[in-house]
Amino acid sequence: MKDPYLVLGVARTASDDEIKKAYRALARELHPDLNPGDSKAESRFKDISAAYDFLSDTTKRAQFDAGEIDASGTPKRGAWRSRSGARPGAGAGGGFGGFGENVDDILAELFRRKQKGQDQAKAQARAKTRGGDVRHTLTISFLDAAAGGTKRVTLMSGRTVEVRIPPGSTDGQTLRLKGQGHGADDGAIPGDAFIELKVEEHSHFKRRELDVLLDLPVTVQEAVLGGKVPVPTIDGKVMVTVPPGSNSGAVLRLKGKGIAGPHGTRGDQLVTLSVVLPEDADFRALVEKWGPRHGYDPRAKAGIV
Repeated sequence: MKDPYLVLGVARTASDDEIKKAYRALARELHPDLNPGDSKAESRFKDISAAYDFLSDTTKRAQFDAGEIDASGTPKRGAWRSRSGARPGAGAGGGFGGFGENVDDILAELFRRKQKGQDQAKAQARAKTRGGDVRHTLTISFLDAAAGGTKRVTLMSGRTVEVRIPPGSTDGQTLRLKGQGHGADDGAIPGDAFIELKVEEHSHFKRRELDVLLDLPVTVQEAVLGGKVPVPTIDGKVMVTVPPGSNSGAVLRLKGKGIAGPHGTRGDQLVTLSVVLPEDADFRALVEKWGPRHGYDPRAKAGIV
């Protein structure tokens, strides 16, 4: 056997506790149960066990330190008896020496790690037979995406399931239905179903983050004189006041009438006014009569020309 101090990686001045600690650490690492099929680990485990057995015998250790015996316990030439007069190897604590005093907690730790490894192996085996995932596309309206709700979806397996649409859902968002994928044999975990949302465009509304955008046509009278007009929102119609003298492009903000956000917040609805001229001969005649008498030049006012 090699020098037992070198095998355990301790100094010759190491205490019994230090030797014991070094052995226990190596035993946990190299035990054959934790290294199946690893011949090098098995050989190292035998070496550290023999080294610990040797150094746990106080008589053998003293004789080895004094140069009276070698690491195998064989007396060196001219050193047939130890300083105490006893033959080498005949002292108390022979055989396993101090090895047995730590065997319970070492074996308990080894059993725990072995059981953990078996559990991990079982989990990996189940994962290998896990059922496959499936993917579906669900088309929903702009309003359903904004307000949320539930939809029934028929999966490729033929099962019909309820899908909850979260308020504020976006185009391309994917919902996961755990355990609704392909089944697996031998009681393994079934796969999941992934539902990709396709949000249809709305005829009037558009979305910008959590805000809803709407272009609202107004009459000349409403733009010039102001007044209350009905405005559609994702929650239904509301009455909105158009300020007198409003131009096309003016934006009215309806607080809290947008898309639902996190923590109960909501965006706004931004209403952009668009003045629509009447298709009426009398209105044309009125403008022709009014125009020459008034210096009305919006481009000059804006500094464009």
